[in-house]
Amino acid sequence: MRTLPMALAGLVCLWGVPLAAAQSWDISDLKVDKPGDKVDVKVVPAPKGAVVLFDGKDLDNWAKADDGKSKAAWKLVKGDAMEVHGGNIVTRRKFDGHFKLHVEFRVPYMPDKKSQERGNSGVYVQGRYEVQVLDSYHNETYKKGECGAIYEVSSPRVNACKAPTIWQSYDIEFWAPRCEDGKKTEPARMTLYQNGVKIQDNVKIETDNTRAGLGGDVCKPGPVMLQDHGAPVQYRNVWLLPLVS
Repeated sequence: MRTLPMALAGLVCLWGVPLAAAQSWDISDLKVDKPGDKVDVKVVPAPKGAVVLFDGKDLDNWAKADDGKSKAAWKLVKGDAMEVHGGNIVTRRKFDGHFKLHVEFRVPYMPDKKSQERGNSGVYVQGRYEVQVLDSYHNETYKKGECGAIYEVSSPRVNACKAPTIWQSYDIEFWAPRCEDGKKTEPARMTLYQNGVKIQDNVKIETDNTRAGLGGDVCKPGPVMLQDHGAPVQYRNVWLLPLVS
């Protein structure tokens, strides 16, 4: 198939979304609250002992969530990032216990969209507990559905979002459920920092599976899952550090 010239590429649609929305990485017309809202977070190198899940080079550590085996369909893009495309993806490795998950992400500028339609994605810890990714900069949505929410469990204490198209970070400290004889005795817990600001503090997650999670036995390890919710959200520099409880 012949490749379209760049000048014609803007006439087509991508994944059923107008290309104008898919390529909305220019925020020159967006009024920001403070200059720092347009400043990318710095890349945080993986510390000693961390498991590097994505370093921008390839998607070898990831698979389609449908079967956990097939090659991930997301796209590698300039700047050592990957972009949502072709369904949810999961890490090939599974994790349990107490760990810190570091994820850097950026959402597109979609001013013609509102609420959950604007830059929606999610980070699912153990494939079960979603930390919402959304453009919550000057964008109202329902409680426990904002960027930084533990989805339908807990709203963030403050809105720590940067402007869309700007790189942001999550540092998720997670404690898996405690189990005895194969039965849960204590729920999972999570503390979350967004862009260095604590927005969730040791929250107990009473549910065993937030909406659209993978489910399964909570007493067993689970993967990290990144969600395809139809928006071209990008991720970079994903690593996980096991911690001692």
